[in-house]
Amino acid sequence: MSGAIVQKLLSSPKGQEFTGERVVPGLVNDDLWAEHLSRYAFAARFTPATRVLDLGCGTGYGTRELALCARNVIGVDIANDAVQYARENFGAPNTRFLQGSVTALPFADASFDLITAFEVIEHLTDWRSLLSEARRVLAPAGVVIVSTPNKLYYAESRMLDGPNPYHEHEFEYEEFRAALEEFFPHVAILVQNRLESIAFYPESPLPLDTRVDKQQGSPQDANFFVAVCSQGHPAVTRSFLYVPRAANILREREHHIKLLETDLRQLIGEHSELAQKHTDLTTHLEEQNRWASDLQVLWKQSQDRIVELQEELVSVADGYAEKVRELEAENLEKTKWAQETERRLGNELVVQSGQLAETLRRLEQTEATVEERTRWARSLEDQIRNLETQIALMRESRWLKLGRAIGAGPKL
Repeated sequence: MSGAIVQKLLSSPKGQEFTGERVVPGLVNDDLWAEHLSRYAFAARFTPATRVLDLGCGTGYGTRELALCARNVIGVDIANDAVQYARENFGAPNTRFLQGSVTALPFADASFDLITAFEVIEHLTDWRSLLSEARRVLAPAGVVIVSTPNKLYYAESRMLDGPNPYHEHEFEYEEFRAALEEFFPHVAILVQNRLESIAFYPESPLPLDTRVDKQQGSPQDANFFVAVCSQGHPAVTRSFLYVPRAANILREREHHIKLLETDLRQLIGEHSELAQKHTDLTTHLEEQNRWASDLQVLWKQSQDRIVELQEELVSVADGYAEKVRELEAENLEKTKWAQETERRLGNELVVQSGQLAETLRRLEQTEATVEERTRWARSLEDQIRNLETQIALMRESRWLKLGRAIGAGPKL
């Protein structure tokens, strides 16, 4: 069996403390082991040559106990890891383990002579289906044995820890009887308690005689209820004493007390450390309270200063508002002056533009006149050059020279 499966069997799926819901042989204390195994020892007295069904078989240790004196035994449990553990550790030729719900059994009617359901019914919301199915598969002369914790005692024992997170419905004595009588005409309820006893025995086992003096206490004070139910006729029930082991319980308790004293001294030391830490924390808390008080004073002063600053801010804001109004009025005046200046300059620009256009027109006319006179001057220059050329030719003419010689002809 792997360690992971064992750890899973012992773990609490809801994150709560271990409450003994899943018993693994060798991994729980002796008292818890005896408490569970004793029920199977009680039920084994009903098993000679019978067909047995163990509902909520868990890890299978009880199914194996029944198989020691029964012809065939079947264990059923809803948890796959528990069934796997049972198959690996308590398998036998006359034993089978099945995974399934105890409220919907895969068996034919009247299939079993003995049915056990130990510490199962309180885990079910639909507990009536468990009883209905048990009655269906029970043979006419068969017996059903059901156990459950006493609600009154269980609530008292778990007063500090609170209700068991795995229990859906717990029963008081009369309620338990009434529930069983809905399905079985014959119901006998025994109580299961731990007893103080003194044993006389040899080293080797011998038949055991028992004597129980002063049997006291009501069912309301019991630890567990164990009901023997049948359909055909009342089952024969007798008181049963289970001794898990014969030993010097007084000596073991003395050793246990010494261990508890060691634990107590350790707890006292831890308590002293915790007390010192509490004192240190108290001192620290007082310092923090003083610091918080100083902070509160500073906070009040800061609040007052904030009020002052808010009043100053209101005053400054009023001054800013007045200045803004003045600037807005000045801005309006400047805007008006700018608009008037723009209109005046616009008008002047129109006039200047007209004058400039007239000047440009006259300039164009002057340029045209200059160009015309320039052409005329150039024409006169050409005429002058032509005349000078003609005069020069005339001066060079021999006829003219001859005429000047004789005193005749024009003077040039």
